[in-house]
Amino acid sequence: MSLNRTEKAAVIDEVRAQVIEAQTLVVAEYRGTTVKDMTKLRASARAQGVYLHVLKNSLARRAVVGTPFEVAAGQMSGPLIYGFSTDAVAAAKVISDFAKTNDKLVVKAGAFDGKLLDKAGVASLASIPSKEVLLAQIAGLLMSPVSRIARVLAAVSEKRAGPAAEAVAAEPAAA
Repeated sequence: MSLNRTEKAAVIDEVRAQVIEAQTLVVAEYRGTTVKDMTKLRASARAQGVYLHVLKNSLARRAVVGTPFEVAAGQMSGPLIYGFSTDAVAAAKVISDFAKTNDKLVVKAGAFDGKLLDKAGVASLASIPSKEVLLAQIAGLLMSPVSRIARVLAAVSEKRAGPAAEAVAAEPAAA
């Protein structure tokens, strides 16, 4: 079923709204993927906050015109699924992880920060930990020196209190 002009404009506007907020675009070919597998992929994407959609390539190219994702317009041919995410690694992670378990889904390209990414670039982007993990790692690094100082001070305190505590404990026994 083909879309009329107003329906096409509505699709372009919807995709452009996602593009404006997104940091990352990942394009994958889904030829031969079953409906059951696509449903799993969509559920996983939804849980990660990734906008995942099968689009007409001509409409997708029109939606990315004038955006940092325009660099990927040359890769938009064939049966493709488009993943946009506001998190820099979420779209790459969702699609790459799914492609590892489903050989029918093939990552074709991506775009991040105005740069075109090939399959290897998308894979390396997907290997970066999520924002929450990175924040937890930073918090751990910041807490490490503080906890070390606290352990050292506790050890010094125990060492100083050690002989005095033994003397206090020995006095009542002698009396």
